[in-house]
Amino acid sequence: MPVSPADIAQVRAFNRFYTKVIGLLEEGMHESPYSLAEARVIYELGRHGSSTAALIAHALEMDRGQMSRLVWRLMDQGIVATLPRSGDKRLVPLALTPEGDELFRRFNEMSDAAAATSLLEPLDEFGRRDLVGAMRRIEALLGEPGDEPLILRPHRIGELGWLIHRQGLLYHLEQGWNGEFEALIARLYSDYEAAPANPPKSLWVAEQGGEIAGSVYVIPAAEGSTNTAQLRMLYVEPAFRGMGIGKRLVEEAVRFSRASGYRRVILWTQDCLVSARRIYQGAGFSLEREEPHHSFGVDLNGQYWSLEL
Repeated sequence: MPVSPADIAQVRAFNRFYTKVIGLLEEGMHESPYSLAEARVIYELGRHGSSTAALIAHALEMDRGQMSRLVWRLMDQGIVATLPRSGDKRLVPLALTPEGDELFRRFNEMSDAAAATSLLEPLDEFGRRDLVGAMRRIEALLGEPGDEPLILRPHRIGELGWLIHRQGLLYHLEQGWNGEFEALIARLYSDYEAAPANPPKSLWVAEQGGEIAGSVYVIPAAEGSTNTAQLRMLYVEPAFRGMGIGKRLVEEAVRFSRASGYRRVILWTQDCLVSARRIYQGAGFSLEREEPHHSFGVDLNGQYWSLEL
């Protein structure tokens, strides 16, 4: 899919804006004689205790020649020192000197203060939540998968609307479904919220690194049903796909259904949702029947799956 010129212009405009906001165009980091690149090397060594020039260059995606020159300058200034070699003689361990460690702590304190005064304090609580959430989202979309644990938790105030918005938009972009689908899932989430606590129901939000990564819910298949549960609205955000999150959500939904005394779990899906079908099959669901239909502005083939507990 070609990239829109308007999107390219927006990315470049944001880059210009943000570098100005956080002071990347200033000559020295926090009005010090050290460049941003030098400050990043100091930060990496301060955070890890010791490392090598090669590892830091890899972490910062920096040319090794440039890294070598930076390290020599910092060594000449008494900020970085070498440690006794061990193992591979080609790898020289580096660490901060006491002066370098003090500089690392000062940079950390000044960076914290700058983030608070320049970015967060001018905003009210709602604005801060929006800003931090947008930053998390950029990191999730552009960064490597983090090592933060996956958390399955109940939904919070405002998140049902978010789930409706995200799934309505995602299925429109990925499958071409129209507003009928958004209206349907708005009713489904409303029905879930209005349903009594018994027979048991539960909704799980998958969260990683503070970001919503996906969700699913279980509700009695019919009003008052104690034998059959229905699994609904499994989805995983595109930035978090391929990490087993959908599998985890379905496993938790099945575990809950079994523990709650249900004897059977059913679900309705479409055959075009290939990844979801694979998850259901892996969890032990069996295809009961199929039913072609025209919904959400397109021709679909609905599938009914079930799992005996």
